[in-house]
Amino acid sequence: MERTPASATQFPAEQARPKASLVRAFLDFAGSRVIQWMDRAHELIAFSLIATGVTVTKFNIAPRVIRPLVRAQIYRAGVRLLPMIGFLGCALGLIIIGQTVSLLTRVGAHTLIGTLMVTVVIRELGPLLTAVVVLARVGAATVVELGTSRAQGEVEALEALGIDPIHYLVVPRMWGLAVSVFALTIYFVLVALLSGYLFAFLQDVPLPPPEYFRQLASALRWEDFVMLTLKSAAFGIIIAVVCCYQGLAKPLRIEEVPAATTRAVVSSVVACVLLDAVFIVAYLLI
Repeated sequence: MERTPASATQFPAEQARPKASLVRAFLDFAGSRVIQWMDRAHELIAFSLIATGVTVTKFNIAPRVIRPLVRAQIYRAGVRLLPMIGFLGCALGLIIIGQTVSLLTRVGAHTLIGTLMVTVVIRELGPLLTAVVVLARVGAATVVELGTSRAQGEVEALEALGIDPIHYLVVPRMWGLAVSVFALTIYFVLVALLSGYLFAFLQDVPLPPPEYFRQLASALRWEDFVMLTLKSAAFGIIIAVVCCYQGLAKPLRIEEVPAATTRAVVSSVVACVLLDAVFIVAYLLI
């Protein structure tokens, strides 16, 4: 009887060991990332609840101090971004809406223009793109500002003076960004719809303005106004809370501020997309 060489029986087992180690390493990495993400989400939720509690319990405390801070945030995150939002609205209208209107008219589906504009622009692209612009221009700067203040000990100085940092630094940004994102979303949607029809009009699309606006009005429902208000305001609050959390929640050194800014941007985008998915489900259920 022939005997199988020992090397022939050991080779498959030795070949399987690297694969098993790679799988184990991947599972360890994925598990650690999930646990880290869950811990960060838990801390962020706790910070959000604290900020909400401070907003409610200290609503009428120091209004002469807080209201100017809220107006400053509205100017910073809203008024100063009007030119950029107007440019993006025109670009979206000329590139997407105008071509969509022209294409639907050519194929004889012009009756779907209003429904398509409401679904794509008003419900989805308007709030989400506006939130991304506010995050890029204001959210990242907020993390740098608060993180630098925390690294230099200015937050501890506020606490030593008896000033609540959440009430003084976080609450005005929550209110300011909520109002700003809502107002900028309305402005963005109006500019996009008007510029899109202007582009279609320049292409000699046989769609009179009364018919275009009639289709938009017939496609809109009262739920669209409520959802647009809630979604845009919620995006602003999410951006403010996440950026303030990354800048204030933990002690930072100056060299750690860029990493905190990156985490704030990524976390805000993920949170806004997840919230947008929740609103999509709500639209389908209504």
